[in-house]
Amino acid sequence: MARIAGVDIPDKKRGEISLTYIYGIGRSSSRNILKKANVSFDKKVAQWSDEEANAIRNIINSEFKVEGALKSEVQLSIKRLMDIGCYRGIRHRKGLPVRGQKTKNNARTRKGKRKTVANKKKVTK
Repeated sequence: MARIAGVDIPDKKRGEISLTYIYGIGRSSSRNILKKANVSFDKKVAQWSDEEANAIRNIINSEFKVEGALKSEVQLSIKRLMDIGCYRGIRHRKGLPVRGQKTKNNARTRKGKRKTVANKKKVTK
């Protein structure tokens, strides 16, 4: 296993796919990184030489914000929205969908497990 940015990336997969195991790097970013490092997209991580791996590490460290730094930046952005009390911040605070989705039927991922509310019993005469 190669270790890049504190993450063990799988050896048996192509470099393009393996780099996406790092938080903050997707397919397009991984292609750009491999292109700058002059490494083939189809080459598996196990076949990378030490120079290629070091070149990839250097590119990621210098040009990308990944893993812990990116996660903390995202959390600070969400906290800022909640502190200023804007609409998006209030939705974050309440645990509801932030980007305009309907909540009548779906939104279970954000709202969590259903909480059943009991009906009022009808009064008999």
